Amino acid sequence: MATPIHIFWFRRDLRWEDNAGLYHALYQAKLQGKQVLPMFVFDKTILNESEDKADRRVDFIHQTLTRLQGDLVAKGKSLWVKYGTPTEVFEKLFSEFNISAVYTNHDYGPKANARDAAIEKMTLKNKATYHHFKDQVIFEKDEVTKDDGKPYTIYTPYANKWRAVWAVKTPKKFPSDKLLDYFLDTKAFKLPTLKEIGFEKTDLEIPPMEYKTSVVKNYTEQRNFPALNATTHLSVHLRFGTISARSLALETQSLNATFFNELIWRDFYHMILWQFPQIADGKSFKPKYDFIEWRNNEKEFKVWCEGRTGYPIVDAGMRELNTTGFMHNRVRMIVASFLTKHLLIDWRWGEAYFAQKLLDFDLAANNGGWQWASGSGCDAAPYFRVFNPRLQTEKFDKDLKYIRHWVPELDSFDYPKPIVIHEAARERVLAAYAKALKE
Repeated sequence: MATPIHIFWFRRDLRWEDNAGLYHALYQAKLQGKQVLPMFVFDKTILNESEDKADRRVDFIHQTLTRLQGDLVAKGKSLWVKYGTPTEVFEKLFSEFNISAVYTNHDYGPKANARDAAIEKMTLKNKATYHHFKDQVIFEKDEVTKDDGKPYTIYTPYANKWRAVWAVKTPKKFPSDKLLDYFLDTKAFKLPTLKEIGFEKTDLEIPPMEYKTSVVKNYTEQRNFPALNATTHLSVHLRFGTISARSLALETQSLNATFFNELIWRDFYHMILWQFPQIADGKSFKPKYDFIEWRNNEKEFKVWCEGRTGYPIVDAGMRELNTTGFMHNRVRMIVASFLTKHLLIDWRWGEAYFAQKLLDFDLAANNGGWQWASGSGCDAAPYFRVFNPRLQTEKFDKDLKYIRHWVPELDSFDYPKPIVIHEAARERVLAAYAKALKE
């Protein structure tokens, strides 16, 4: 019988540094005289949902795994990476290795919870132990609640309580990168190619994992201006866990309160997803908003998707998204408001389109943002708040630098007329919302 080993299952935590589950797997291996095999599953149940075979997110994961594999091979160790369903892959894993324990970090969506429950059951059936840890967020699940134990549904009181918890339970980093010698000594296992998992190489240029201190310090004053490139572009790294949210919070807490608040927002939306899992099934957080009679004009939706609405700030944002997989956060709010309010198209259509295109797509944040824009979510903007794209442009892109970059034909006859008049659209959406909410 082969020597028992531990398994560490990478998911949204693709890094060596400050990785909670990885630290515990390696540390326990050290104490028990064992080694750890790190593994990853290209989950075909998720990948099959992508219609775009040049999906930058899959490319991001593949590039990251290739980098991590290079680190390990240099040490005489290896990742074990397979394509299939988690159940299929773990059955193969248990058949090939003598596994005494499986370690991983928490995930929070309903599908992820069901997946993890199935793997835990399989692990216990194979007489191994299953261990899971908080890592993706700073405070999770019911760690930040009202005094009566009920979840917050409004950000500001949640954030106040979050900061109070932070003050007495400030997290510490996990020195997982100091224990890499306890990975399994083995020949290099072959990583599947992008082609082998049904995808192809993209034009992806991964943004740096390091942030500029000056960007964080000036975040409050500059974050809303898309032409300035005054954000950290760390969202994709937080999404896939190539950097630690915990480390980032510890490093930036004293640099800028607004930036720090964004990390609290991130925890808030993950808490909402865990506490109210029905939102992942397309339900409005506020059920009465499900009675809105959306127009859902498919031609207008297509025009919005393609960035041809005749509203330059909206079109610039959509073209940036389609071209790069990124969109500035201020512009995300503008284009979301435009779709739901000006065109009266169901927020779920926009949520699904962003889910297809965003490199930093995160179910919790994406759902939270779209429900906020439509007025249906927790802590949502009031339904009668309708962003005026022209005023937003005057405020945040007055010189049209961002717009002209993405809409070079702005001043030509080729640029389309506005698809809808702001004033008329505002009256229409207010009437539709008032009718639904009254009933």
